[in-house]
Amino acid sequence: MKEQVEKVLEQIRPALQADGGDVQLVAVTEDGVVQVRLKGACAGCPMATLTLKNGIERRLREEIPEVKRVEAV
Repeated sequence: MKEQVEKVLEQIRPALQADGGDVQLVAVTEDGVVQVRLKGACAGCPMATLTLKNGIERRLREEIPEVKRVEAV
């Protein structure tokens, strides 16, 4: 599943980079939790939670049904 997650993040990454940010995959747990680290402008952005939940998590769950949630670490 980690490879699938990385592939979806590669599709999301250009939008984040356009705003000066990025996302790094940290881990995918056996129970379907994807742990990511927001970088650059995304790391300190007040909208980071919204980006994480409504952007990254929504897209990952659409593409990979086994993903239960996404959390920043």
